[in-house]
Amino acid sequence: MTIKTLLLISILFIQGCYAGLPASVSGQPIPSLAPMLEQVTPAVVNIATEGHVQVGSNALLNDPFFRNFFNLPKQLRRKKVESLGSGVVVDARRGYIITNSHVIAKADKITVTLRDGLQMDAQLVGSDKETDIAVIHVNKKNLKDVKLADSDRLRVGDFVVAIGNPFGLGQTVTSGIVSALGRSGLGIEGYEDFIQTDASINVGNSGGALVNLRGELVGINTAILAPGGGSVGIGFAIPSNMVKRVMENLVNYGTVKRGRLGIKVQDISPALAEAFKLESTHGVIITSVVKDSPAHRAGLETGDVLIGINRKKIKNSFDIRNAFGLHIVGDTIALTAFRNGQSITFNVLIDKTKENKLSGSRFHSVLSGSVLGLIDVKHPLFRRIEGVEILDVKAYSDAFKAGLRKGDIITGVNGHLVTSLEEFETYTMKYKKSPKFSLNIRRKNNNLLLMLQ
Repeated sequence: MTIKTLLLISILFIQGCYAGLPASVSGQPIPSLAPMLEQVTPAVVNIATEGHVQVGSNALLNDPFFRNFFNLPKQLRRKKVESLGSGVVVDARRGYIITNSHVIAKADKITVTLRDGLQMDAQLVGSDKETDIAVIHVNKKNLKDVKLADSDRLRVGDFVVAIGNPFGLGQTVTSGIVSALGRSGLGIEGYEDFIQTDASINVGNSGGALVNLRGELVGINTAILAPGGGSVGIGFAIPSNMVKRVMENLVNYGTVKRGRLGIKVQDISPALAEAFKLESTHGVIITSVVKDSPAHRAGLETGDVLIGINRKKIKNSFDIRNAFGLHIVGDTIALTAFRNGQSITFNVLIDKTKENKLSGSRFHSVLSGSVLGLIDVKHPLFRRIEGVEILDVKAYSDAFKAGLRKGDIITGVNGHLVTSLEEFETYTMKYKKSPKFSLNIRRKNNNLLLMLQ
């Protein structure tokens, strides 16, 4: 072969590279994601938020008495903050969009931008920080949505596509595979059951879609492992089944009404597996059962080895926490346990969790700006007195103006002794529409009577 011939082949090869791939090879079309993306991308939106945060961390400047003494403005300085992320339309008829909780956190205003550039205001329906899922609503007809897939059917090695609308730049699409399933213990969120993928997920893609090759939503992109600040091929998405369950709660109740099970568990080590004569380390051992809890009433006992929940295997404590955390008060779950070498199934009716911290506005408008709860173990009067503690009071709030201060312990309402949040709520509800009522307060070593009106 002559040099002239080689040169001609090289030129043709270079021209072919610049021309791109042919539409078909031997009459067969080249595989392309374009048809699927044309159906899905209209449902992936950009989300921009505006909010405000308090400026300054100096404790003295934040103290209302200090500010009053030096004649400083009563209102603390606030700074405007903005954030950008992505979202996915999952219910076009009702106008519901799924995104990450951290995308819309502290937002005073939420603006949604569709792929065609149309902008509209959105309202927050509900947000769950524990799973990093939020639902927002737009009043717009003819939206396009994405069908939710059954994420339990995903397998490692399945092809997936990550779609986002970051920084207002327009659609961004990356592809990869499912690298791992059931990732937990990362400390990113309260409930973790992540899909791990090598499809690039960048910061502005938070809240965007992870879809399969059929264009079905298998997850909501939420986080990346980025030691150097950029994507290194380790991204995480919240499974669609978790998204669906949380969304139902947020739409129906505005929050996730998680219940209590009433057990403490421990992962199974090889030594414990040998001691309990178990074939593997999958499952958890119940180390304690709270008296009169749902677990106790169902018949579970300390030493039982939990191996399944609703016919799904339990690998570790994260599995049971995640599975249980997606059920709400009133649900019945089936727990499978080993006891004395036998497999037993217990039907557990989930009960409501006893709340230990509540907003004061829940009880009475004059208590707005305060947070009430059980007496903290670090409080000097812990176990020496019964009542409800003022855990926090915002400066210049209604509660602050009424005279309440952080650390105060409320021991009575209009002469009625209170020893719990439940009792406090019972008595304050009687006076919710009353022009005034009194609180018995213990502040350090002093007993006070506050008239609230």
